[in-house]
Amino acid sequence: MMEDSRTATYDRFEASIRKELIKLCTEFEMMNGQLLRSDDIDAKWDEFARDYMIDAVHEFNEYPEVALAWAAYLGMGVARHWDEDWRRHASDKYASYYGTRGFDDMDDHIIRDVLGYALDSEQAKAVGAMLSRCATLVLTLIRREGFESQSVEAYYVLIRSVKVMFQIGQSLELYRLGYSFRPL
Repeated sequence: MMEDSRTATYDRFEASIRKELIKLCTEFEMMNGQLLRSDDIDAKWDEFARDYMIDAVHEFNEYPEVALAWAAYLGMGVARHWDEDWRRHASDKYASYYGTRGFDDMDDHIIRDVLGYALDSEQAKAVGAMLSRCATLVLTLIRREGFESQSVEAYYVLIRSVKVMFQIGQSLELYRLGYSFRPL
């Protein structure tokens, strides 16, 4: 019974941050109120989540925004690959999204080499600002919930948070590429 209560708490928290992030991204006209997703892209998160969490946990205490935001960059990169040539990229490994310094410059690698933006371009700056806002909002929501730092509960909240950030990243890129949900 206690486990069901915890799972419900995590589910509620995940839904809450997803809703707040969609609202934030929509306010900045980088989404349209919809979370755009693909089963193929979601499956890559399932494949990458373990390795990503190893990197994120290592970074979280000193750079919590990085641990959160890089998941969104990863979602954007996978979404771009899904759109441009999924046959070629479907078997890409997590480490292929690393920059030359590994996890540390994953953001620059994805912006420059996957999305094709110059690092000092307006597009790169807009993406960076949006993902920074998203990461800051998630941190605020985590702190507001009062999960004890470095506890099992905090770890599960981090898992849920980076998953949602990945989803937000994929949605931002799919929206930028012109995708939308339309009634049939």
